[in-house]
Amino acid sequence: MTEIRTRFAPSPTGFMHIGNLRTALYCYLYARHNNGKFILRIEDTDQQRQVENAVEVIYNTLLLSGLVHDEGPDVGGSYGPYVQSERKTIYAKYAQQLIEKGAAYYCFCGKERLDSLVDESGTRKYDKHCLHLSPQEISDNLASGIPYVIRQNVPLDGTTTFIDQVYGEITVENKELHDNVLMKSDGLPTYNFANVVDDHLMEISHVFRGMEYLSSTPNYNLLYNAFGWEIPQYVHLPHIMRDKSHKLSKRQGDANFEDFYNKGYLPEAILNYVALLGWNPKTEQEQFSLEELVQLFDIAGISKSSAIFDPVKLRWLNGLYIKEMDVDEFLTRALPFYRTVKTPVSIALLSTLLQSRIGAFTDIPEKIAFIDNYDNYDLALFENKDAKTTLDMARQTLPVVLNALRDLQQWTNEAIFSLYSTLTETLGIKKKQLLWIVRIALTGHASTPCGASEMCVLIGKKLSLKRLEETVERL
Repeated sequence: MTEIRTRFAPSPTGFMHIGNLRTALYCYLYARHNNGKFILRIEDTDQQRQVENAVEVIYNTLLLSGLVHDEGPDVGGSYGPYVQSERKTIYAKYAQQLIEKGAAYYCFCGKERLDSLVDESGTRKYDKHCLHLSPQEISDNLASGIPYVIRQNVPLDGTTTFIDQVYGEITVENKELHDNVLMKSDGLPTYNFANVVDDHLMEISHVFRGMEYLSSTPNYNLLYNAFGWEIPQYVHLPHIMRDKSHKLSKRQGDANFEDFYNKGYLPEAILNYVALLGWNPKTEQEQFSLEELVQLFDIAGISKSSAIFDPVKLRWLNGLYIKEMDVDEFLTRALPFYRTVKTPVSIALLSTLLQSRIGAFTDIPEKIAFIDNYDNYDLALFENKDAKTTLDMARQTLPVVLNALRDLQQWTNEAIFSLYSTLTETLGIKKKQLLWIVRIALTGHASTPCGASEMCVLIGKKLSLKRLEETVERL
């Protein structure tokens, strides 16, 4: 059996959105599942769209995701260079071969003539004008230094058929295809040409890419046939949509991997979610490690239907991963969000309280706002229909709680909670009412990550008594 070789071939044109990451992930999973090789290739032939540091973003995303490539610009390999702009002479050689075979031709048409070929729908289809130039005309134009491109010579009759591993057999009439530009006037290849040459020379066995390239595949296969090369297996992936009508778009800033990471989403949770966008593991399980995904991944599970990116589902899944983190690891990830806290608190207890209550680490600032943001809170918070509390009830309750807490010897959650239980009987109110009143007095917030006894331990006895005293005075 031929070695399985997949490639992830991004263009350095900005951040890595979820669609790019899914392509990389599926390439990785398929290669690893079949004991093959996963290759990284940088397709930087579109120099005008390049973004500074975009290559570093690609490397960093793969590193954070744990998608380790076997060959690439940074690790080398037997099939390099792995950056297309460094392979310029290679493409020129193969383009010349196509011209000699009659499968490509020089085109000297300028912008004005090309613009005149645009039809009413805005589509431009080249009319093969330069295909009919004589050898002498071509020679004279080249000698005169007239700018040119090299175009593919697509036959006007017949059909081209190919098999896609997801969408099945597809047949296209050749007359519907375009004479695509293969080599641009700057001497660099277009994507349409470079990926064919590179996939062949790098012995790529399976090409994973978005379904938007389905319509271009017949052109690629005509090039393979012209060279007499073996055509790789195609695996076109369904769109990822941000809603029922719109695809995820890098230009629209949709679903940026780095943004999610910086917002406190874990790479393993992102990968887990992305794997399920268009692929069915045929199990009820929803949480998978990368190793489990490698074991389970199968092209047969890829759907033809588009998948909708659901941030709520990603957040839920991320929350599961956070809950399962080692305590020390959680503290390390949460620490940057704690550094803004001025009030002394038990960081260990704070982490214990938060770990099961957040969906992303960026939830932390809002969850802990009560620690510093306390002064002059609205006393109307004591009026609560659900807890069935009132201001008068708070006036009667808090002085009793304050005196009891002053005398409490053991400042533990168990001792404090036991005291609250005793006081509800003394005051003749329900535990729910007392806990609400005390928590408001301690925090000044209706929503906090813990209850009234845990809060006392978190902020300590001195500050707890101080806040209760201030509230009693205000009431």
